[in-house]
Amino acid sequence: MSDVRSSVMGGSYARPADTSARIQFRRALTLTAMTLVMPGSAQLVMGNRKVGRISVRIWLSFLAFGGFLLLLSMTSRTGLFSLLTNPRLLTLGRYVLMAGAIAWVALIIDAWRLGRPLEMARNHRLWMTGLNSALCFVTAGTMFFAAHLVAVQSSFIGTVFASETVSEPEDGRYNVLLLGGDSGPDRSGLRPDSLTVASIDKDTGRTVLIGLPRNLQDMPFPKGSVMAKQFPSGFNGEGQYLNAINTWANDHADLFDTKDPGLEATMGAVEEATGLKLNYYALVNMHGFSKLVDAVGGVTINVKERTAIGGIGSPIRGYIEAGTQKLDGGETLWYSRSRVQNDDWSRMGRQKCVMNAMLKQLSPQKVLLNVQKIADSGKALLSTNIPQQDLDVFMNLALKAKSQKMSTVSLVPPLIYTGSPDFDKVRRVIDKAIAKSEGKSTHKTGLTQAKLSLPKTDDTSNDPRKANQSADLDSSC
Repeated sequence: MSDVRSSVMGGSYARPADTSARIQFRRALTLTAMTLVMPGSAQLVMGNRKVGRISVRIWLSFLAFGGFLLLLSMTSRTGLFSLLTNPRLLTLGRYVLMAGAIAWVALIIDAWRLGRPLEMARNHRLWMTGLNSALCFVTAGTMFFAAHLVAVQSSFIGTVFASETVSEPEDGRYNVLLLGGDSGPDRSGLRPDSLTVASIDKDTGRTVLIGLPRNLQDMPFPKGSVMAKQFPSGFNGEGQYLNAINTWANDHADLFDTKDPGLEATMGAVEEATGLKLNYYALVNMHGFSKLVDAVGGVTINVKERTAIGGIGSPIRGYIEAGTQKLDGGETLWYSRSRVQNDDWSRMGRQKCVMNAMLKQLSPQKVLLNVQKIADSGKALLSTNIPQQDLDVFMNLALKAKSQKMSTVSLVPPLIYTGSPDFDKVRRVIDKAIAKSEGKSTHKTGLTQAKLSLPKTDDTSNDPRKANQSADLDSSC
């Protein structure tokens, strides 16, 4: 009898108190896990069943909506983007996420209460209190962060994409004028340093970049327009280049019946010169572009030639060396704009390579992790007349374009003489470039025979001007 007593007291058999403590601890863990996996299930089993039923139904509704979004992403990506950019739905979603965060934390705390922490052993009570506190922090933090992302996106869309005019594609393509420049105390108005038309196939996203030199002369204007009446023979006076149209029109705004005469006049000239109907424009502020590159952690570029930093109105203060380099915002900006030791044609080629690199390297993960910085830089970076209603279309096209070859054609010598352009030839060259990108046959004239006049002694494989005329921009960059 004494042997039996000593065996029990020695621990061969668990004491009832220890067994009860372990059961109680496991029950508390189970209630917490149930609340984490399906909020309200703990209350449905052991607490206020009415609260439990309501919470479970709301959670199932969330899951159903998530399943709907997943199905939509597989069947209609444009439809998914349409939902995710709708300002009313974004506002509703933000408040739903905030309310959900508060409700979920309340349910986790109630699950902790249902586990009867005061009746637990001290170490079990500490574990459960710490676990539930951590879960409250993680779940609420995650949902409040999601609400913050929604608020940032809603603010960005409302600020940048404020236009309400939708433009339909022309001949199956969207044509967007991309302008890059900046204004400052040393400039009279904004004179775009970079002008490119992105012609995008509405179905495939296959894009042709058409580069227009800033010093293109004799620019024509649409018949009946204000600029055509002022310059019936084209924009061909002293210093009257393509990039000066914006400034001239803004300086004579009283002649126009529009809020932005500079952009209207520039778009009209580009349409007349290229033969393309422009759907939209996007004006990129170069300093905002620098912030965007920094926001996504830089961009990797195959630097074709040693490029000077500075030297435009100031001494050269450094160089971007040739080779594969990861550039920050300031370096990317100088690589895109520098022309101190080379020419405008080289700069135009480098700009296209930067566009291509940004398109290929800007992943959804980078956007998600840097959404606040991107939104802040985007407000300083971009002004556009693309409306909210078309955002879903362009988001979908951007994803398609990542997997497509990007073609380029630039209106530069020897293809086009910028001092006296042959605009009939310009239109033929552009038509052929677009036809080639769409897989249509073209005669071996014009673009297909055009070559850049590079010195024979140069290593042309590292000449950035090659990117000005390319059927595959990746291979040229």
